Amino acid sequence: MPEAYERHLVPFSFRPFAIDLAARAAALRPRTVLELAAGTGALTSALLTAVPAASVVATDLNEAMVIAGSAREPRADWWQADAQELPFEDGSFDLVVCQFGVMFFPDRPAAYTEVRRVLTPQGRFLFNSWGPLASHGFGAAFQTALEQSMPEGAPPFLNAVPHGYSDPAVVTADLTAAGLTLANAEEVTLEGVAESAASVATGFLTGTPVSAAVQAREDAQALQAAVTQRMTDRLGTGAVTAPMTATVYIAHP
Repeated sequence: MPEAYERHLVPFSFRPFAIDLAARAAALRPRTVLELAAGTGALTSALLTAVPAASVVATDLNEAMVIAGSAREPRADWWQADAQELPFEDGSFDLVVCQFGVMFFPDRPAAYTEVRRVLTPQGRFLFNSWGPLASHGFGAAFQTALEQSMPEGAPPFLNAVPHGYSDPAVVTADLTAAGLTLANAEEVTLEGVAESAASVATGFLTGTPVSAAVQAREDAQALQAAVTQRMTDRLGTGAVTAPMTATVYIAHP
């Protein structure tokens, strides 16, 4: 999964927002940065470029992601870590940053409480979360193609998890419950560019938990072909583009 994630999903979906988030991080002039849910290191690399004088610790719960990320971006200090039980001392970082990871935390107030604990008193928590699935052109096209190809019931993963934490009021309530104060929330729409609709389909089918449901089927190869064709019909041939919307949050203790 990390290989498919890096090869097919990062370029169009994560790298544009990594550049945006890293620029916002640089404006805060941090010296010590903790990244949560770092994945294969798209934001990690952008942070090291944007804030070259800062020390960056990158963490992820998934050991395979940590292995892949540390090989890809060895300039950071990589740790396997649970965001709900961070293995760091109180007040260790003046910036905690997370790109599209908070949606996966089982207990977000608990994770945010850990963020508050490891932040310095003047520290900042910078993170983003996807908007509704309909606001992500590639994700919406994939889910529609998947549902058309699996009329008996398609996995609801994209809508339920990555795009299931899109209400700023809910995010604000979780931050407040953890003792953090929201300083700013900004909706950002960026254009994603993928090498092909087939690459997008491959990314979602093999680089996300959707893969488990697909690969368990006897007709997995035919299903992937059907989804790919439907996405190509919708998005076009050759390089494809689509808008993607997320909300960027800044909070502090």
